[in-house]
Amino acid sequence: MTTPTATTPTEQTTSPMTAWVGPDVAVPLDALLVEAALGPVRRLAPDLSTARLLASLAARPTLTARRLGSLTASLGQIAAGTSTITLSRRDRRFTDEAWTTNPALRRVVQAYLAAGQTAERLVADADLDWRDDQRARFLVENLVEALAPSNVPLLNPASAKAVLDTGGLNVVRGVTAFVQDMASQPRIPEMVDGSPFELGRNIAVTPGAVVLRTEVVELIRYTPATPQVRAVPVLFVPPTINKFYAIDLAPGRSLVEYLVGQGQQVFVMSWRNPQAVQADWNSDTYVRAILEAMDAAERLTRSEQVALTGICAGGILASLAAGYLAGTGQQDRLAAFSLLVTVLDNERAGLSAAFMGPRVAELAKQVSRRRGYLDGRALAEVFAWLRPGDLVWNYWVNNYLLGKKPPAFDVLFWNADTTRMPAALHADFIDIAMENRLTPPGTHTTLGAPVDLSAVTTDAYLVAGITDHITPWQSCYSATQLLGGSSRFVLSTSGHIAALVNPPDNPKATFQTGAKIGEDNPADPQAWLRTAESHDGSWWPDYDAWLAVRCGELVEAPERLGGHGLEPLAEAPGTYVYET
Repeated sequence: MTTPTATTPTEQTTSPMTAWVGPDVAVPLDALLVEAALGPVRRLAPDLSTARLLASLAARPTLTARRLGSLTASLGQIAAGTSTITLSRRDRRFTDEAWTTNPALRRVVQAYLAAGQTAERLVADADLDWRDDQRARFLVENLVEALAPSNVPLLNPASAKAVLDTGGLNVVRGVTAFVQDMASQPRIPEMVDGSPFELGRNIAVTPGAVVLRTEVVELIRYTPATPQVRAVPVLFVPPTINKFYAIDLAPGRSLVEYLVGQGQQVFVMSWRNPQAVQADWNSDTYVRAILEAMDAAERLTRSEQVALTGICAGGILASLAAGYLAGTGQQDRLAAFSLLVTVLDNERAGLSAAFMGPRVAELAKQVSRRRGYLDGRALAEVFAWLRPGDLVWNYWVNNYLLGKKPPAFDVLFWNADTTRMPAALHADFIDIAMENRLTPPGTHTTLGAPVDLSAVTTDAYLVAGITDHITPWQSCYSATQLLGGSSRFVLSTSGHIAALVNPPDNPKATFQTGAKIGEDNPADPQAWLRTAESHDGSWWPDYDAWLAVRCGELVEAPERLGGHGLEPLAEAPGTYVYET
């Protein structure tokens, strides 16, 4: 089952994205942050939308009876063994051959599929308005996902076999794991065995040093790996809801390591994990930290410019910084501007907007205000329930029914290493996204300067993931219409972070590019896709080549990382990355 999709309310007509009408829409930042504060369970509780669904079906007795009659007939065929319902080979829940060879299990699955299809068709038959339709669909689809026979102990043939093979030890392990997982947030099955990974040993090991430490951030400068380097440094702004090392995973899977190996001078910001006492840190606090990091990078490299790159929520902060520089006559400090898996236009709210409203948003801000922060573990729980089949029930079966440990995977290790978000920044992000402040010029103010992204005319490089369920590529694409300069949009394989962890030796990697510099990107992302050019391999070399044109001439690599009053304070990955 896929993540629910939505249509856009017809009254929304002001965004550059309105020319696009498609099924894949963003789960907007404001909705994610609200759900993280209030919890995803409220989506699953029956409400007025459920009542309207039942009332609408009751008002269509003939249609409803026909659907239920069809289900009854289908169940009769299943019982008689004459049903033609077959399992999809792509459905990983039912890959065990017993689901098809055992007559009883085959009938159970066929009945489940028939009932699920009927439930989804009844929601469509109800012809609800957009908001009620999305709420009803979400409830029904999650219930259908949860009631899958593969989730039931012993009924799942793999679970029954595990009981015999382990003498019931899998049950003991599963119950123990369940109790441990439910004891604290995020209350979802553990997704990764983190025991093989250790920061500084086999994760985040690219050599470098902290060259600046403030109350908010550590700035890491990486050791050059080539005799000559580009004169203009590249500064990465990571998200504030996870640690920075998604771009410096294991050797061979590190974007930082790759760029350093190509002669780029790379700096990365490592945010401090805030406590309740830092509740008043807001977007201005973080933008100010970006500007301080730019100052340090320019000072250490003797460059008057920086290539600024933002990632996910860090891309929003980087955009605010770029807008501030453009609005204060300092845009010449930007040699290049990049956004990786970042959504700036939140108009196409999709599913989550159906659960949103000013009252709910204000309640979420009050919750984080009382705590002093938004706990990143709560946000991880929300992310998981966006794709419950892959991120909840898959691990439910593995961890609890089979009694196995989840796999050891560096991306999931990073994903579990969450951080807190200060209450003031949480509130700012909700307001920016909910009011779509980055779309109309001058609506949002940063450090006293109105932000107009159309005034950011620096060349931009934009990356999105084709299967990203957090920042869908169509929503990332909208930045091409907001920024005032020439944009190169790159569509990578995989999802949110996997799209970034894309080393050149990955044989499955591909990416697509559209307009070259100097050419316009169409407003409709589907129009872009129809004419996009496909490439085998990783987008990393393409990005390095793009940066090389904008990062100046090659100069002799520095012999030391410090200088000009900024001396190394600690070896990479620094100290803030270890804070819990």
